[in-house]
Formats: sequence, C-alpha cells, structure tokens
Amino acid sequence: MAEAPTSHPFGPRPEIAGAHRVVVKVGSSSLTTDDGGIDLGRIERLVDAITTARLAGREVVLVSSGAIAAGLAPLAMRSRPRDLASQQAAASVGQGLLMGHYTALFGRAGLGVGQVLLTVDDVTRHGHYRNAFRTFGRLLELGVVPVVNENDTVATHEIRFGDNDRLAALVAHLVHADALVLLSDVDALYTANPARPDARRITDVRSDADLEGVDIATRGSAVGTGGMVTKIDAARIATSAAIPVVLTSAETAAQALAGEPVGTLFHPTGRRRPTRLLWLRHASDARGTLVLDAGAVRALLERHASLLPAGVTAVRGQFTAGEPVELEGPDGVVVARGLVNYDSEELPALLGRSTRALAADLGAGYDRTVVHRDALVVMDATD
Repeated sequence: MAEAPTSHPFGPRPEIAGAHRVVVKVGSSSLTTDDGGIDLGRIERLVDAITTARLAGREVVLVSSGAIAAGLAPLAMRSRPRDLASQQAAASVGQGLLMGHYTALFGRAGLGVGQVLLTVDDVTRHGHYRNAFRTFGRLLELGVVPVVNENDTVATHEIRFGDNDRLAALVAHLVHADALVLLSDVDALYTANPARPDARRITDVRSDADLEGVDIATRGSAVGTGGMVTKIDAARIATSAAIPVVLTSAETAAQALAGEPVGTLFHPTGRRRPTRLLWLRHASDARGTLVLDAGAVRALLERHASLLPAGVTAVRGQFTAGEPVELEGPDGVVVARGLVNYDSEELPALLGRSTRALAADLGAGYDRTVVHRDALVVMDATD
C-alpha cells in the first residue's frame, strides 16, 4: 500500500504519465445532475483533461456512461427505470444528447469524435472483435477520440457487459492500451466508507492482499449501475493483462493522466494475453454447456488439446456455431470456456464418436473439433 512517490522525469507515476494509449472511463454520476440531466460543466472539465493529453500526442479512448441517465429528464423520468424497455428508450434519447456535447466540446480544440457502441456479442465472435480492433485502430490513426458505450438500445439481459467498468477494462486490452483510468464520484479506494473519520486512502494495490479488510460494499449513485466492487473487478481484469489502472474522481482526471499521485494505482499483476482469450474469459456469457468425460478434461488441462466429439457426454442449452459455451467436467465443475464449432441441435448425434468415424459416416465437414484449443480458455478458481 501507499507510499512516498519516487522521483522520475515523468512524475510520481511514470507508467501512467508515460502511457501513449490510454483508456479513460467515466461513470454516469460524474456526468449528470442529481435529477438525471446532463451536467455540461462536468463534461467540459473531463473533455479539457482529455484534450490536454490528446494535444500532447497521446491517444485516448473514452468509455462513457451516461446515455440512460441523460435520457431521463427529456422523458420526464424521475429515476433510472428498472424495466429493460424503458432503459433502452432512455438510452436511445440520451446517447444522441451525450454525443452532441462531446462533439461540440472536443471540436473546440479541433478534435473529432467517433461513436463506438458495443454489445457482448460484438466482441465474443471472432470476426466481430477483429472488426472492432480495426475500427479503433483506424479512428486513433486519424486523430479521432473514440467514445465507447454499451449499446443499451439493443442489448438484452443475456448479452450485457453488466457495467461500463468491465467494458472499459476489456476495451483497454482490445486496443492494446498502456493504461486505464477509471473515473467516478469517489476519489480513491478507501479502507472504509470515506465519510468515516478512520477511513484511510489506499494509494497502491499490488495484489489482493492489499484489499484485505477493505469495505467495498458501497454501491454507486442512483443513476449508475456500478459501485466499488465493479471497479475492483475491472482493475483485476486489466492488471492481469499487464495494464496499470488508476481509480480516482472525475475532478482529478487531469492530474491522474499526468501521473500525479491521486486516487489509487493498481499495479500490473500478469502479462499480456491473446486478446481473444481475455474477451472470452471476461466478456462472454455462455450460451450453453458441454459436459465432458474425465479423459477430455485431462486432455484440455494437461495437454492443452482441442475438444473432440468423443469427449462430450451431454449438451445443455441452445447455441449456434461460434458462440461461447462452458465446458464442464463430470463433477459439475466448469473447467474452461470456448467458442463452439457446432449448433446445439447438431451435437447430440455426434457425442462419443471419433472424428474419423464421423467423417466416414457424415462427410469431411464433420471431422472438425467441437472447440479448438485456440478458441478455448481454461478457467481457474477465481473466475
């Protein structure tokens, strides 16, 4: 945990100040008034901080909540609706308002913005996430600030990221970001509710041991969806892929981007992973389950093999080829997640049979794996 900053030409946090490509996430409560309307002053301050970084030659991707919140006042909604249809209606109205403000404010500095709306389905299918990567790359190459949000107008409960903190962590990995800055209405992670006199700010987190005893039960505001739990989860996703994370308030965005010791710095804990596997692990909601025999589990875990029809004993759920499924051992424990190569209706007739026998009986198209090892990620006890 925290300690005195070290001297460095980039400032106390060189990994942040020296980051060339940064993802910045801002929550609804940092952009809106208490009644849900857009707070133009707050947005302007955020844009100023990002503009300073952008004009210094850095690339910034902004993950912005606020579409649903911004749509509340125009629709005369007093609070965030609970039903999905009303949330989607508010998002439809609010997203345009939000982008209009971003376009005008970044435009004052000669910067363009590009809207990128994502759903889980967009980034768990192989071709879709490759398209997303290319789009981000081209926008940044053209000097545009991508403004990202979950596509609330079409996402269903089954295909949601769940919160924009997780979305931001996944986008940071997708675009090969050097750092992630999570902005909210809380200026740091504390040992207790910051309103308590004994609460102490945690300046650095290097492992889960630094989080022991921390009170993270506080939820977000009435217009947001997250709380401190979602931010810590997002930080774990990013740091496990070697991306440092700063958690702080929107008011200190400029200082955070400059590498000043504000908020809480989560240090990297892992290494860069293949983009596809990180998205498969953290962004996908399984559409179904394949139950494996003990031999197939050993092949996956010990030999890093692909899953063949002979090792599958049962199929649950409905899915189509290319969608994520969970791979469950005979003891009911999920051991992996992968992108399946068959529709759920096809698989029952193939179970327990070798690819050679299937090809002989049904044709060459049936000699493929059920889940290829390159489209499979092993789940550990913390997943």
